[in-house]
Amino acid sequence: MKETGHTIMTHTSAASAPRIAAISASWHRDIVHRARDACVAELARHDVAASQVEHFDVPGAFEIPLLARRLAESGRFDAIVAFGLVVDGGVYRHDFVATAVIDGLMRVQLDSGVPVLSAVLTPHQFHEHATHQGWFSEHFVTKGIEAAQAALQTLALHRQVSTLLSR
Repeated sequence: MKETGHTIMTHTSAASAPRIAAISASWHRDIVHRARDACVAELARHDVAASQVEHFDVPGAFEIPLLARRLAESGRFDAIVAFGLVVDGGVYRHDFVATAVIDGLMRVQLDSGVPVLSAVLTPHQFHEHATHQGWFSEHFVTKGIEAAQAALQTLALHRQVSTLLSR
C-alpha cells in the first residue's frame, strides 16, 4: 500500500501489531486530541487495533519528554507519539518550551532506541478565535495521520534493519 510516497507495511495479526504510547498535552485538549484520535484511526486502517495504543495525558507539552522517557524505559512500547500545541501567548516563553520539548523527545529516542514521533506543533500566530480554532483543529487531524504513517514507516524500517544486522 502506498501513502505519501512511502510504503507502509501493515500487520496481519494482533499478535504482531506494535504497542504504541500516545502522550497528549492537556492545554488546548480539544485541538490536541484531534491529532491523537486521527493517529489512532490511521493506525487502525493499517491493522493496529486501538487496544494496542495506550493514552496518557500530561498537563502541558513541557511534561511530555519525561513521561516519554519513562514509557520508553519500560520496554512495553515499540513507539511513542507525542501530541501538543505550544502557543505564543505574547511572551517568548513558547520558543523555549517548544525547543525543550523537541530536544527532550529526540534525547529520549536516541538514549532508549525507541522511536519517538512528535506532533507537538508551535504555530507562528495562534489566536483564540473561531477561525484559528477551526483551522488548527483540521490541521491537527492531518498531523495525526502523518504521525501514524511516520510511526508505521519507522517501525517497519527498524524491523528491516534488525533483520539485516542479525544475519
